[in-house]
Amino acid sequence: MRTEASPFPGERVSSYDVTGRQDGDYYAVFSDIPAADRAAWDRAKAYIDEVAPQMADAWDRAEYPLEAARRMGEMDLVVDGIEHPALTRLSPLAAGLVNMEISRGDGSLGTILAVQGGLALRTLALFGSEAQQEKWLTALADGSVLGSFALTEPDHGSDSVSLETMARRDGDTWVLRGTKKWIGNGASGGISFVWARVDDETAPEHGAVRCFLVEQDTPGYTGSVIRGKASLRAIHQAHIELDDVRLPLDAVLPGTKSFKDASVVLYATRSGVAWSALGHATACYEAALAYATQRVQFGKPLAKFQMVQERLTHMLEDVTAMQLYCRRLADLETAGELRPTQASLAKFHNTRAARRVAAIARDLLGGNGILLENGVMQHMADIEAIHTYEGTESVQALLLGRDITGMSAFV
Repeated sequence: MRTEASPFPGERVSSYDVTGRQDGDYYAVFSDIPAADRAAWDRAKAYIDEVAPQMADAWDRAEYPLEAARRMGEMDLVVDGIEHPALTRLSPLAAGLVNMEISRGDGSLGTILAVQGGLALRTLALFGSEAQQEKWLTALADGSVLGSFALTEPDHGSDSVSLETMARRDGDTWVLRGTKKWIGNGASGGISFVWARVDDETAPEHGAVRCFLVEQDTPGYTGSVIRGKASLRAIHQAHIELDDVRLPLDAVLPGTKSFKDASVVLYATRSGVAWSALGHATACYEAALAYATQRVQFGKPLAKFQMVQERLTHMLEDVTAMQLYCRRLADLETAGELRPTQASLAKFHNTRAARRVAAIARDLLGGNGILLENGVMQHMADIEAIHTYEGTESVQALLLGRDITGMSAFV
């Protein structure tokens, strides 16, 4: 049955109706959401309904609609569960549901949330000075200024602890030199939180990793958009050159003392990636279910074929497991009992499961599976990015292996 309305919140206009479809929550994992958390989730749904058509075109053209990123802030959706008196407080469950829903609508938007809220805003809220927070915190939260988290380097991704960007003291200034890569919002005209190693043998902090707040129009800062991406095409990542960028002494975030502080931010975002993967997988499952119930081949709907029902069951199995992981993550975080490696396990499981769900959905849609109008191919491509960022599958496995054996395989 053809329809002109999009069957899923945030998806492109599809060729297939989904009248009578299930919502994907087979175990009713999210049936008892508190009213305040559901209000945040509903706000995310409204946001996706508003901006998704624009994002569909932007992804196709590999353009970054900055107004959509700013609109996310205007709707108070980037606070990501960060605790700060100046920010709206979202519970871990509400923050996860927002992340899930936005990623279900569009993966680039999910990454915008991860960068703007999970990384940049969290860094400032946790480690910034009172003056830095007074100037920039609200601007990041409402989206009027876009922020980036500049940690990864061309030669240091998984081993980012070995970063080579240097900060040296020169009188009453800091001077930064180095390069960064894959930095979301790094060429947006906003601010960057640049992690660098202190190079000053006369200082007690020599060799320590600290974070610096850099306005992107500072002389010596050059952010170039990375072209040719086949994933997350509607957000720009940047290659950043820091050529003797001179900053005042108060540009350093005083709460940052070592690389462990960067790790605190990264650990917090791994739960977000698990939720994001769930959003992608849910969209793929629902697209496949809609297609199977409406697409007629050999005289009957695809859903009446045994092989198709088995594939849908495999997808539902993974989606339900992902939901249970995420709900338990939220419960543990709410109780203050979430350990970093527990977030790693959720990220490890959910991005792997999302890849499986997307692959089955793409195959089940046949030739139509590669059409962007049906959504699955875009989600499949975007899942490849979240499977890698905030710690690859191998890195998560090593973190977990060290935790359960008591022996490190990193060195």
